[in-house]
Amino acid sequence: MMKLKISIENRTATALLYDNLTSRDFAARLPMVLELEDYNGTEKINLLSHPLTSEGSPKGYTPSAGDITYYEPWGNMAFFYKDFGYANGLIALGKITSGLEILNSDKTVTALIELESL
Repeated sequence: MMKLKISIENRTATALLYDNLTSRDFAARLPMVLELEDYNGTEKINLLSHPLTSEGSPKGYTPSAGDITYYEPWGNMAFFYKDFGYANGLIALGKITSGLEILNSDKTVTALIELESL
C-alpha cells in the first residue's frame, strides 16, 4: 500500500492507496494539485486531464465516506465524504484514514495530493 497526504489550506488528511493498476497509475502522477468541486453534497470531484487505466478493474463499486475513487466514464477523481450507492464505472483507489472533515463542505477547494513514505 502507498500512503497519501492531502493538503487543503493549512489542514491535512491522510489516506492509503490500494494495490491495483488504477491506483498505481494515479500514484505515478503525484504530486498534483487538484481543484475539487463539490458534487451532490456527497463527494469532491476533479476531471483529470488524462484518463487513468481501468484495466482489470471491477465493473462498479459502492463507495462509503472516505473512499478515494476514479469514475471511468467521465474520467474524474472522486473523494467521498458521505456514503453513496453502487455506481457502474466507479473504481476504488484508496481510503482516507484521517482528516476526512477537510472535504466536508459545499465549496470548491484546492488540494495538494502527494505520496508519503510508510
